[in-house]
Amino acid sequence: MQRSKPPAGLPAPGVRAIVRVHSLPIVPSTTPAPFRTVPRAADRPLGVFSETAPLRDVVVHTPGDEVGLVSPENKDELLFDDLIFPDVAREEHRVMVALFAKIVGDSGEVIQFADLLRETFQSEEARHSYVEELVRALPARNYGAYERELKALQPEVLHRFALTGESPLPVQAHPLPNLLFTRDLSAVVGEHVILSHAARAARVPESVITRAIFRYHPRFAPAADKLVTLPDDVSFEGGDLLVVSEEMVLIGHSERTSFGGVMAVTSALLERTSVKHVLMVNLPKQRACMHLDTVFTFADDSMCVVFPPLIEAPHDNVFHFESGDGPGRFRTRTLPSLRIALEEMTGRDITFVPCGGTDPVQQRREQWTDGANLFAVAPGMVVGYERNRHTFAELRRHGFHVVDAESFLDFYGENEVEEDARIAIRLTGHELSRGRGGPRCMTMPLVRER
Repeated sequence: MQRSKPPAGLPAPGVRAIVRVHSLPIVPSTTPAPFRTVPRAADRPLGVFSETAPLRDVVVHTPGDEVGLVSPENKDELLFDDLIFPDVAREEHRVMVALFAKIVGDSGEVIQFADLLRETFQSEEARHSYVEELVRALPARNYGAYERELKALQPEVLHRFALTGESPLPVQAHPLPNLLFTRDLSAVVGEHVILSHAARAARVPESVITRAIFRYHPRFAPAADKLVTLPDDVSFEGGDLLVVSEEMVLIGHSERTSFGGVMAVTSALLERTSVKHVLMVNLPKQRACMHLDTVFTFADDSMCVVFPPLIEAPHDNVFHFESGDGPGRFRTRTLPSLRIALEEMTGRDITFVPCGGTDPVQQRREQWTDGANLFAVAPGMVVGYERNRHTFAELRRHGFHVVDAESFLDFYGENEVEEDARIAIRLTGHELSRGRGGPRCMTMPLVRER
């Protein structure tokens, strides 16, 4: 059906494009989500030099059976505040996947984490390595007593065990519902990937799985010398790292990333990559702001969405690291706030959009429901949860066209987005948000356009 004008809130299609979006319907919940089952051979398996450059390849995980295994008895141990209704969460996630698939089109991929693992487990060496590392990582679970039996499991059986903890063996294993938040499993910086060290026991198996994928999946063979493995005695999760530019990153010292983790990542980046400046943001060690990206994300190079009390107010909580005299030595200084640090270091005036608007109560409410956890799919094109209405109202005041994900999918077939258009896409996430993570948390970009 031909439309004479776009749905309310959308700009008219233009001639020049920042990103081309391709026709792809929203599929019913009974059919697979729209992504390739087997990822193509990647010409460039890793490449992220900015938080907001056009997205090409991204890893997600549509909630599977593991989410339905969270119960009132184990939810706290599994790091969940509430129970998620799996069918609704899957449908909400499918819309997000369809949105990304439309935006990246034929030039990119939306890759399911479970498929990467399934393909990795086709290798016997990968399966054995996974089991051996799981035994070492969680000695209290006594997996070593069944190491031989675990290694003998067929690939698909071991795959189910890895995700849900279920197997024919009398092994006590937890499901992995937090796999939904693929961001925390690694952080791609330039053409390197930093492999996570989860801070909580419930997420340690995710780190083990991720290391197996990056080491053994054929897709990542060209990047074998680009893997950054951290010491065993530190913690680091990908939600605490943001790529400002080819030469600068931000790292949160948070509830989930230890100071040792920050230092290990900083050392690796300064020695092995093009990064010259690391800004560490010292955050309260609280669940409400468990990662830096729960209080700060980029909408484009000169605009950020922030939780003002932690980001804008001076706390003397930002530390600038750069290479010093000799390996492992840094020059460091303290800066009053992230606002001051970014504007000084980038030489740009940066607009800080307050999550929740100007009302302190709404700021706290919407930060709790991931109002500051936006995901940029291109400069000035961001995705967030529609329940954070004050945040979207603030984005509208800053020149964004606000549109529902379904309207975006419905209208933009072979049309193009105006070069200077700013679009904020509202994703329904009533169930997904119960897991305490937003669209940035649910995405692991592998490649963005340079």
